Amino acid sequence: MQTRSRVFRMVALAMLSALAFLLMLLNFPLPGLPPFLKMDFSEIPVLIGAIIFGPVGGIIVEALKNLLHYFITGSSFGVPLGEASNFVTGLFLVLPVAFVANKVRTKKGLASGLLIGIALSSVMMAFLNYLILLPLYTVFLDFPSFSAAARMKLAVIGVLPFNLIRGGLTGILFLFLYPKIKSLIDRWNPLTTSNVS
Repeated sequence: MQTRSRVFRMVALAMLSALAFLLMLLNFPLPGLPPFLKMDFSEIPVLIGAIIFGPVGGIIVEALKNLLHYFITGSSFGVPLGEASNFVTGLFLVLPVAFVANKVRTKKGLASGLLIGIALSSVMMAFLNYLILLPLYTVFLDFPSFSAAARMKLAVIGVLPFNLIRGGLTGILFLFLYPKIKSLIDRWNPLTTSNVS
């Protein structure tokens, strides 16, 4: 029984990772925001993995999604900077949902976790872009150097609203889909009958 559960977990995480990777390919820019920031819905399978298998499951799906993206599509500058950024953003969004939904097993708990995750990912990625990521883009993409004021402006009027919109749209779609996929989630979860009612 334990071996069967382990195999089931591995297969389910692999399937969710593959689905997340495919959704990551269907990205598009948002009007009025920097074109290098691309919207996609790849966090939805990650959220499912986190709800079924807990935070570690979410981390595994998020990591495999980005590894698949890097090794299959490659990178124009050789370093998986975009994938690393996507991985960190995903963790800030998904992990609060996993922790809150595990403690408050209702749809309200799920919505609360999403709100925390959206706020956390938006603020933290604006900060990390200002401090680390934008300077790295100038190194690896040979962009002209950003002044501190220019980095702050891009973080506040570009990265922050982008992640609010991305997280918000992902959260709305996930809450809309959740009642429709709840029975599937319950069947996939070998340990409990339901994580979130």
